[in-house]
Amino acid sequence: MLTDEQVGAAADALFNAEVSQKQIGLLSLTHPELNMDDAYRIQAALAAQKMASGRSVIGWKIGLTSKAMQQALNIDIPDSGVLFDDMLFESGATVPKGRFIQPRMEAEIAFVMKAPLVGSNLTRDDIVAATDYVVPSIEILDTRILRADPATGKTRNVFDTISDNAANAGIVLGKEQHRLDAHDLRWVGAIVSRDGEVEETGLGAGVLNDPVESVLWLARRLGEYGQQIDAGQVILSGSFIRPVECPSGASITADFGVFGAASVEFG
Repeated sequence: MLTDEQVGAAADALFNAEVSQKQIGLLSLTHPELNMDDAYRIQAALAAQKMASGRSVIGWKIGLTSKAMQQALNIDIPDSGVLFDDMLFESGATVPKGRFIQPRMEAEIAFVMKAPLVGSNLTRDDIVAATDYVVPSIEILDTRILRADPATGKTRNVFDTISDNAANAGIVLGKEQHRLDAHDLRWVGAIVSRDGEVEETGLGAGVLNDPVESVLWLARRLGEYGQQIDAGQVILSGSFIRPVECPSGASITADFGVFGAASVEFG
């Protein structure tokens, strides 16, 4: 386990990396003993710094929900991160040039909650009852940590990603709002295009077989740590596509068919 001083130093480095737009080295290389509990401690310290700087929490993201991504990182559970108010973009908005370091995007189904979810013994019915509506969305990913160490070739692992707020950077919500029971979310899919060319497609079933199960996983995990999902918060349930690179000038559209759409431009 890392010391409190090491956790604080790592959080400081990540906070400064976001401000300066200069990536830091792999935490897993600096601290070979880094484990999942350490990573979430660093994430919590980073979140505290962001809140101290004036940001407010608007929800949570869930990542690594697909089998392919879990197998790539040799884990068998998702991860999570914190959504902040300055991450929210309207559909059709332009992200200012230089806002992110190496942005990528994923298509997701977002849940907006009308009631809190508290405790580790929650059920699927609790998630359904607490959900106000679901919307099409885009998650913007970024990394404040190098993807690979230039000297050794070692790549980021899941502990680096969790420490870095699960690589979270932005969220784009579509305008269409749906009751949770209006669609079988397992069959809600998206065609994701960059500059008019299709890059990825996928279905909601790629998210733990059902995005509702993903939100249930998050609620239970938070309950184990004395945290909770609050009313009004947005939950990104997890991606059902591979990340798509978003270089400067890219135009991104996630077409969810009858479920709606979300789009974003990169300056």
